[in-house]
Amino acid sequence: MASTRRPTYRGGSKAGSGPSSGGTGTDVISASKNAGDTGSGRGRTPLSAPEHGSGQVLSFPEPKRKRRRRILLSTIGIVAVLMAAIVAAAVYSPVLALRTVTVQGTKLLGAERVQAALAPLQGKPLPQISEADVTALLKPLVQIKEVRVRALPPSTLHVDVTERIPVALVKQRDTYQLVDVDGVQLSTTKDAASVPLPVIDGGGGTLPKDLFRAITAVLGALPADVLSRLSNASAGSADAVELKLVDGQTIVWGNAGEKELKARVLAALLKAPADPKNPVKVYDVSVPRHPVTR
Repeated sequence: MASTRRPTYRGGSKAGSGPSSGGTGTDVISASKNAGDTGSGRGRTPLSAPEHGSGQVLSFPEPKRKRRRRILLSTIGIVAVLMAAIVAAAVYSPVLALRTVTVQGTKLLGAERVQAALAPLQGKPLPQISEADVTALLKPLVQIKEVRVRALPPSTLHVDVTERIPVALVKQRDTYQLVDVDGVQLSTTKDAASVPLPVIDGGGGTLPKDLFRAITAVLGALPADVLSRLSNASAGSADAVELKLVDGQTIVWGNAGEKELKARVLAALLKAPADPKNPVKVYDVSVPRHPVTR
């Protein structure tokens, strides 16, 4: 391939004259490459970039989609940090420390007993108090069947109590135990007449557990107005539960099956007008769809 270099001649001094100041007295022939030459033969050394002004790198704008994603991720990170700080402040802040306990639903118990049982929670931040914590502290109070808890910021805990319902009195020597349908002893009294509940008759001895359960299951199904009219309850067997009203009338109940239906039938019979000429002595609801009075 033909070379693109062109010889040039740089003249020195004229023939016969002496060397000029600073010269060598010799004419120099040199070769140079045109600036626009783009030939690229194999083995040639590439041209270097100009020394001044041409070494800058062009910067392209960041794509909008990438920029939006970066901003979104940064925003999410900041919000997460702020939320964590807020939660930590709420959980551990002394501003939300428990100072007041309000109680609702107590009859057998006084509200002050519930508040005294929950005293260990005083000063603890409300977000750290769970229903399980309250239930555990109230477990020794057997009168309580279940509780529901609601926090009322900044410093109040509301406790809604569901108490066990007493259904009978069980005589023990010279005292009477107030029990619920599960046989849980709720309190004691020495005056049975002061409590409008039937006395479970054990026949002078300890009532077997199955008979006790059968009686309490029946009593638990009765409405409060009927329950208050009973004087005592007994059972010769689990299929032969009998109740006595305060005026001496007998209720033949039978077993504990269909107790809700039997309770409704008995309540209806007791509301029927009495006939002075033919007073009812026995209400038999052992077959509730065909009740009998005699």
